[in-house]
Amino acid sequence: MSKNLVIVESPAKAKTIEKFLGKDYKVASSFGHISDLPSKELGVDVEGDFEPKYQVSKDKKDVVKKLKELAKKADMVWLASDEDREGEAIAWHLAETLNLDKDKTKRIVFHEITKSAINKAIENPRQIDYNLVDAQQARRVLDRIVGYELSPVLWRKVKGGLSAGRVQSVSVRLIVERERDIQAFEAEASYRVDAEFTTEDGKSFKAKLPSNFKSKKEAEAFLNKNINANYSIADLEKKPVKKSPAPPFTTSTLQQEASRKLGYSVGRTMSNAQRLYEAGLITYMRTDSVNLSVEAKQGAEREIISAYGEEYSKPRNYKGKAKGAQEAHEAIRPTNFASHSVSVERDQARLYDLIWKRAIASQMSEAKLERTNVKIAVEGNSTVKEQFSANGEMITFEGFLKVYLEGNDDEDEEQSGLLPDLKVNDNLNRNYITATQRFTRPPARYTEASLVKKLEELGIGRPSTYAPTISTIQNRNYVEKGTVDGEEREYIQLVLEDEKLKENNLTERHGSDKGKLVPTDIGMIVTDFLVNHFESILDYNFTAKVEESFDDIADGKEDWKAMMKDFYKGFHPQVEDVKENAERESGERILGIDPKTGKQVSVRLGRFGPMVQIGTVDDEEKPQFASLSPDQQLGTITYEEAMDLFKLPKKLGHYNEEEVEVNNGRYGPYVRYGEKFVSLPKGVDPLSVEYDEALVYIKEKEKADAPIYTYQGLDVQKGKGRFGPFIKWNNMFINVNKKYDWDNLSDDDIVTLIEDKIQKEKDKLIHVWEDEGIRVEKARWGRHNVIKGKQKVELAKTVDVSKMTLEEAQAILEKNAPKKKATKKKTTKRKTTKKK
Repeated sequence: MSKNLVIVESPAKAKTIEKFLGKDYKVASSFGHISDLPSKELGVDVEGDFEPKYQVSKDKKDVVKKLKELAKKADMVWLASDEDREGEAIAWHLAETLNLDKDKTKRIVFHEITKSAINKAIENPRQIDYNLVDAQQARRVLDRIVGYELSPVLWRKVKGGLSAGRVQSVSVRLIVERERDIQAFEAEASYRVDAEFTTEDGKSFKAKLPSNFKSKKEAEAFLNKNINANYSIADLEKKPVKKSPAPPFTTSTLQQEASRKLGYSVGRTMSNAQRLYEAGLITYMRTDSVNLSVEAKQGAEREIISAYGEEYSKPRNYKGKAKGAQEAHEAIRPTNFASHSVSVERDQARLYDLIWKRAIASQMSEAKLERTNVKIAVEGNSTVKEQFSANGEMITFEGFLKVYLEGNDDEDEEQSGLLPDLKVNDNLNRNYITATQRFTRPPARYTEASLVKKLEELGIGRPSTYAPTISTIQNRNYVEKGTVDGEEREYIQLVLEDEKLKENNLTERHGSDKGKLVPTDIGMIVTDFLVNHFESILDYNFTAKVEESFDDIADGKEDWKAMMKDFYKGFHPQVEDVKENAERESGERILGIDPKTGKQVSVRLGRFGPMVQIGTVDDEEKPQFASLSPDQQLGTITYEEAMDLFKLPKKLGHYNEEEVEVNNGRYGPYVRYGEKFVSLPKGVDPLSVEYDEALVYIKEKEKADAPIYTYQGLDVQKGKGRFGPFIKWNNMFINVNKKYDWDNLSDDDIVTLIEDKIQKEKDKLIHVWEDEGIRVEKARWGRHNVIKGKQKVELAKTVDVSKMTLEEAQAILEKNAPKKKATKKKTTKRKTTKKK
C-alpha cells in the first residue's frame, strides 16, 4: 500500500498528477465537495451563532467510505484541492469528515499541474488556511440565507417555483434595467455623409464628413454645393504611434474574448478551461490576477526569440485593476510556451490557442504604426466642418500583432485601412457622395461576456461565480437569449453621382438581437418586486460591499459570524414584514375596455404564464383568458395585439375530413389538422393565415414526413429539429452531420447513418436483462443510467457498474421509484335549510 495519499477534486486532475508522482503515492478524487448544507432545510443556526449544519450527500457516501479506508492505510495524507477559497473549504471538509490526524495531514497548493509545480508544492506544504475557509463559509451561508428566505416570499407573492439569490437577482436587475432603457429610448435621425475619391493615378479611397447634418434639408444643400465641385488635399498629417499588447487573461477577460472570437458561452469557456487545466496544459483558470511568474516570463521570452526573433521580445509586468484581486496569484497561461498547439478536443484546442496567443503576445514588443490623417477641401468652401477627412494606418513593425490582437465590443468602430500615397494640394476626382439617414442607437443589450465585464466593474461576484450565475438566471427563465426579431424601418439616402442628385427610399431592420440577454416577463416582475421590497439586497453597492467583506474575512480582518449576525438582524424582520403585508405582484397592466362586454382588458402573469384577461374576479361572469405568444411581453403588448389573441383559435375549414385551425401555442403559432401540428414559419402572424396558405404548410409537412427510404421493412423519414438535420427510423432520431449532403442523401448514406447509430447504442449498453426490461447504459460525463421503461436513475461517477447484478439494479430502481401521491377522500357537507 502507498505510503502517501493525495486527494484532489476530480478524476481528470488525479490522472494527470499520478503521472508525476512515484509508486509511493496514491492519488484519489473527492469528486468536488463531499459535504454541504442540507438541501431540504436552511441548515444554519440563525437563532444562535450561525453555525452551518454540514452533511455528506447521498451520492458521496461511497466516496467518503473509500477515502477513509485509503487514509487509514497511508502514512501521510496530502490535501491537494484548488488554491482558491472553494478548494480550501474542500480540504477542510475532507480533514473534518475523514477525521484526519493533523500530524499526518499536509495541505499543498499549485496553480498548474506540471511535474515541477507538484514537486515544489510537496516540498513546501502548509496547514489549512482557516481564513480562506471562513470566507467560503461566509459566502455559502449568506447566499443560503438570502435564497432560502426570499424564495418563499416570491412563491407567495408572485408565482410558485421561483427563486432569488444575492448575485443572481442583481444580475437580472442589470439586464432588466438595460431593457427598460432600450424601451424608453427615442431614436434621433441625422444624415451621415460619405464619399469616394480617386487620385490622379487612379487609386480610390473613402472619406467622410467629421459631423452629421441634422436634417435632410441641410444634407441636400451640402450635396448641391458639391455639383461640379473640385477637390484637393488641404492637409496631411503622418505620425508614428505605438500599440501595446493586452495583459494575459484573467477569468473575466478570457470569458469575454472567447465570446468575441470563438462564440463560446461563459459556461462553455469555463468547462473547456477546466479540462485544459486538469490535463496540465494551462494554469488555474479562476483568477483575477494579470501577473506572470518569473519562470513563465523566461519561458515566453525563450519561445518568442526562438520563433520570431529577438526584436519581438519585450518582457513586461502588468498590474491588475480588479477590486480585491485574490485566488490564484498568476494569470491564465500555457504551462509550456513551447507548445503552440495541443492535441485535444476541438473546443479545447481553440481555447488553448487563444490563451497561448494572448499570453505570448503580452511579452512581445509594441507594434509600430504610421497613422495618416487627411483633410480634403471642397473648392470654394474653407470651413473645417465641411471638409472631408480620411484616416489610414500602416504597420511599420508588427511586434505583438504578428500573433494576436484583442477584440472589442464596439459594433460601430471602424477599422482604419491603408491610404494611397497622397501629398498636400494633390487634386482628386470625386466618384460619389452619399448622405444616409442614420438613427441614434439605444444602449446595447448585454451578452454573457459583457454582463461578466459589468459585474466585474461593479465588484459583484468573483471569478468562480460568473458562469454558474449566468447559467442559473437562464435556467430559471428570468432571462432568454436572442429572442428579439426587431422591426422594419424606412430611411432615406441621397446620392450625388455623375453630377446628378437622386433620392433613394430604403428599408432596414433595427432592434434585432441574436444571442443577447433579454429579460422575460417573469424576470421583470420578480425584479420589480425585489427592488420595491428589498432594495438594499438588490443594491449594487451593497452587493459589492459584501464581496469586500468576504475579502476582509479571507485576510483575517473580519469575523464571518459577526458579519452574518449584523446582516441577519436587519434582513429577517424585513422578510417577515413583506411576507405578511406586501400585495401580490403580477405585473398587471390595464389596457382598455372590451367594446362587446364593456369589461376591463388587462395583461398579467397567470398560473401558466403571461396572459390577457377580459373582466375581473369581481364580475358575475368568469373572466376570459388568452395566453400571450412567445414573442409578446406584458410590458410592451398593445391593446390591439391583446384583443387579437381572442380571435384565436381561428377555424379555416377541413382537410382530409379533419378540421383545420390556426392558433398560438407555447412554442409559437401553428396550424392544426386533426391530431397533427405544423409550426408556422418565423414572423408569420397566425391571424393573417387563411385556408390556402395553411394547406401549403400542411402539404410541406406531409412531404417532409414522407418516407425517403425503407430499412429492414421500416420507413426512414428526414427532418430538421432544434439540434439540426436528422433522419428518423424505428422511433430513433439520428443526427446528420456536415460531412453528408443533407439535400441529397444517398441510400448508402442512410444505411451508414442507421447502422452507425445502432452500433453506438449497442456500445452504450453495459448490461441488458431483457426478461425484466432493465438495462444499464453509459450516460454523459462518465456516469451511467439504470433504466426500466420510463424510469431512469442516474448513478454517481463513483459507482462501478461493470459487475452490477440484476438484483442490485432492481434495488436501485425500487429505491428511486417515484412515490405515489396519497389520494384524499372527498368529504361532502350536507347542506341544511332552515325552516322559516
